[in-house]
Amino acid sequence: MKHVILIGDGMADYPIPEYGDKTALQIANTPNLDFIATAGTCGLVKTIPEELEAGSDIATLALLGYDPAIYYTGRGPLEAMGMLIPLDNGDIAFRCNLITEERGKMLDHSGGHISDEEAGELIEALNSGFRAKGVEFYPGVSYRNVLVLKSASGYVGAGGGCAPPHDIIGAVLDDELPKDELLRHIIISSKKILDSHAINERRAASNKRKANMIWLWSGGMKPAMPPFHDLYGVKGSVISGVYLVKGIGNCAGMDVINVPGTTGYIDTNYKGKAEYALHSLKEHDFVLVHVEAPDEAAHMGDIEMKVEAIEKFDSLVVGKMLKGLEADFSDTGYKILAMPDHYTPVSLKVHTKEPVPVAIYDSHVQAEHKGEERAFDESFAREGELGILNARARDLMRVFFG
Repeated sequence: MKHVILIGDGMADYPIPEYGDKTALQIANTPNLDFIATAGTCGLVKTIPEELEAGSDIATLALLGYDPAIYYTGRGPLEAMGMLIPLDNGDIAFRCNLITEERGKMLDHSGGHISDEEAGELIEALNSGFRAKGVEFYPGVSYRNVLVLKSASGYVGAGGGCAPPHDIIGAVLDDELPKDELLRHIIISSKKILDSHAINERRAASNKRKANMIWLWSGGMKPAMPPFHDLYGVKGSVISGVYLVKGIGNCAGMDVINVPGTTGYIDTNYKGKAEYALHSLKEHDFVLVHVEAPDEAAHMGDIEMKVEAIEKFDSLVVGKMLKGLEADFSDTGYKILAMPDHYTPVSLKVHTKEPVPVAIYDSHVQAEHKGEERAFDESFAREGELGILNARARDLMRVFFG
């Protein structure tokens, strides 16, 4: 039996008045997700514990059966693990966004969705500009980068840092800076290095937003997690365009598969993710495929882009996976679990904690409700036979792996 989890990041949403009170999932044309809901079982799953912040880090750990209260140490170390950055005992890794600061406010958490090449040059400039020992910047994808504070830096904190930048768009940055003097110094000094850099001068001349400052958040030490295989008895792999999910895969002892052209944005290589996932199942029993694009569109408040991202996820990932699984693994059987990791309402542009819709299709099980047309969306899931599962208690994985 092959097992596949397909995550459309942030797909869940609130009803949108301008679209007849439909959610993004209800607006989008999703025949393949609808097939999984119709031929399988539906329900809701609570991926964000009440006492923790809503985010893909918490949600992904929880839905995979790792209690975030035990295993979550910060987003920074997970992304560092995804980038294969060596972390020694005592090292603190922070998520380091390249942001757009304008008139003292957070204008853009993504630095105008700066390219990988441009971001790499800016990170190199930061490493040259900060000559203090133990302060090391690492380039990631676009605006998503990592700062590691080694013991030689003199940093004595346990992590933390600023609020997530996508949650404070428009905020006065002086009000959001951390209390720690070293972190404040690094963030404030970064503008002196980046604002007048040739990359940003060219971006400004082309009417693009500058990536003229950094933002340090969700720092922590490397987590110690039991292997996924030990928990569920399957050899697994992970495919994603973002280092966070790759890092969780690495920490869980799964193989991380890199797909060319994955960006974590609307232009990501959807088809390639499905192709590589199907190929990975020749050697693995389980694969998780994560698509970031719907979440990015929601943070921008762009409903049209979010619907487009959901439709591409449905046709180029979900549809291709269904077709390939049926062609290659119909005899051995397969299960597909489709879901968002959390809500990202376009009206709010931030993550929220509501239980998300989930649908599970088992190729060897005939659904009792055969013939009943069902849609994969927030409303239908509330009436589903799975009820409300608690990912933190590993209910979801118990149901999925049977």
